[in-house]
Amino acid sequence: MSEAFIYDAVRTPRGRGKPDGSLHEVPAVDLAVSTLNAIRDRNHLDPKLVEDVVLGCVDPVGEAGGDIARAAVLKANFGKEVPGVQINRFCASGLDAVALAASQVMAGMKDIAIGGGVESMSRVGMGASGGAWPVDPGIAIANYFLPQGISADLIATKYGFSRDDVDAYAVESQKRAAKAWDEGRFKKSIIPVKDINGLTLLAKDEHMRPSTDMQSLGQLKASFVQMGEMGGFDAVAIYAHPDVEAVNHVHHAGNSSGIVDGASAVLVGSKEGGAKAGLKPRARIKAFASLGSDLALMLTGPIEVSQLVLKKAGMTTKDIDLFEINEAFSAVVLRYLQAMELDPAKVNVNGGAIAMGHPLGATGGMLLGTALDELERTGKQTALITLCVAAGMGTAAIIERV
Repeated sequence: MSEAFIYDAVRTPRGRGKPDGSLHEVPAVDLAVSTLNAIRDRNHLDPKLVEDVVLGCVDPVGEAGGDIARAAVLKANFGKEVPGVQINRFCASGLDAVALAASQVMAGMKDIAIGGGVESMSRVGMGASGGAWPVDPGIAIANYFLPQGISADLIATKYGFSRDDVDAYAVESQKRAAKAWDEGRFKKSIIPVKDINGLTLLAKDEHMRPSTDMQSLGQLKASFVQMGEMGGFDAVAIYAHPDVEAVNHVHHAGNSSGIVDGASAVLVGSKEGGAKAGLKPRARIKAFASLGSDLALMLTGPIEVSQLVLKKAGMTTKDIDLFEINEAFSAVVLRYLQAMELDPAKVNVNGGAIAMGHPLGATGGMLLGTALDELERTGKQTALITLCVAAGMGTAAIIERV
């Protein structure tokens, strides 16, 4: 089996996923085009060498539908010869897109491919694509369907995380993200989004609130109380986990991932493909994995999938220098730290989605790029990237700097 190398990784800034967000006027396909153009131009890459473009998109409907990867390829003028495919594994779509691109390289079927993702949450609302899992009683009832916020509160309750605990984690995420931006840690990967006149619309993540503190978060009401009590979802959570007597609702907008717009792209290829294109590898992909996990807890998949991907790579947590886990909710990361027995100083060192936002299909590619940049900045070697996934799944990958 061939090795798959990472030659470059880029992302847009994250724009607030609201009508007043800086990227609201930019269709999803144009966000994706901006990352493809950057990959081509930064690497002086002949786009006809790209043998596939794989993009994650969680709500591929309307202007984001119809195989947005192929549309982006065409609009970026990569040429009709370059194919594209859109995939969806909810929040892990972007990382799975990179894994799918890499797997084609590792199988010897492709020499150069691009993986990543895109989501315009201000233009195509979260959940716009629908689905049977939350609405078909034959699936929902039997599999303890819960809204993710209820699952996050269930995790906090079951594993002993208080409101102060989850708020304190959120404050730390904001501090780390602000420091990372102040020190220019993202400058290697960020590509500004411009309008048709070449004017910059956004060059920096705009969801951040660096002044966040425990007092400001303490003023926010828990978001999922009414949904849990009046909607009956607390009863479902307790039925699935009878050791929990009552769900303690602790999550709110300030300690949950932000709704944002954005795109990511990661250039992968074989050693031979990179040499042909005149590229120098930055890292190799050691292993990747996905699996299903507890349906009611839903968001604990990163624990099991991290254990699986470490086993596939023949490694332990002691062999990993940095961990990037998507901050869907504070309790997700706190439980991960607890179960994996990790030093918080090695996890999400530049902040995460609570501070900067979570553009669903794009986030996995963004996390991989952030991890790679940080490895290079600090001279470290290995990183594990993982995301929790709706419907009770987890996805992870391990990369090694070269």
